[in-house]
Amino acid sequence: MVKLFVSIFLALSATLASAQDNKVVYHITTGLDTIAAAMSNIQNHLSADPKVKVVVVTNGPGIDFLIADAKDSKGREFSGAVSDLAGQGVEFRVCSNTLVTRNLDPDKLLMEATMVPSGVAEAARLQTREGFAYIKP
Repeated sequence: MVKLFVSIFLALSATLASAQDNKVVYHITTGLDTIAAAMSNIQNHLSADPKVKVVVVTNGPGIDFLIADAKDSKGREFSGAVSDLAGQGVEFRVCSNTLVTRNLDPDKLLMEATMVPSGVAEAARLQTREGFAYIKP
């Protein structure tokens, strides 16, 4: 009987561990011309694996789509796609260093975006300390 309980406990532990390991960080550092494809990748990822934890970390030109009124090459605002993904649990993090360097007002960020001190440091922290897989779209 004890062996049965141990087996069940180990199976449940493995299941919980694999669910917790299902986390990815999308590190976006390129401008508006690549964002539509990155957003599509994230949506496809969520469609294939609805329980995945997705964090989008941005720095440099990668923050541009998270600024209010940012548009793609066809004139469509990114705010709707960002809102849809946030509604599915995706988190968006913006590099404060980039905002300071580019003299951008944090109040101009979409409401779904949160600031982190450094985008690069945040991507590294998520990988090394929290076990996130790294994806560079």
